[in-house]
Amino acid sequence: MTPSSLLEDTYVAGLQHDLVDISSEATLVGVVRRPTGWFRTAIDENCSALGPPDDLLDEFKQRHEDFKMQGLCDEGAHNAAWDEVGFDERYRTHLTEAAEAQSAVAELTDRLRNEEHLVLVCFENTDQKRCHRTLLKDYIADQL
Repeated sequence: MTPSSLLEDTYVAGLQHDLVDISSEATLVGVVRRPTGWFRTAIDENCSALGPPDDLLDEFKQRHEDFKMQGLCDEGAHNAAWDEVGFDERYRTHLTEAAEAQSAVAELTDRLRNEEHLVLVCFENTDQKRCHRTLLKDYIADQL
């Protein structure tokens, strides 16, 4: 197996409601900046450094609410806010420039190279909404 084949991602509700097929051997790594208690019970560990930075999260959430107030559905508001705040670019900048994120990525890539099966977990169901964990998964795969 290649290290990148040992890296997956999913959303917490999928785990809680048995909607996803994840190996029991996998380590569930939360990548949430502000994990709730119930989120922590669904994962093995959380790496807050790989969650979006607070300023990006706050701006995104405000724009999301603004779009919902304008009548967009939740998914439409989410994706419109994502585009408006430049989420992709700003999150990638966080991964490449924040020392805590660089260190966390290095640790995860080392674990993958040592053949540990990792599953990145956050809140969003990516069938409907864009999510930072898919950007993170691609970024880590590129590092391998």
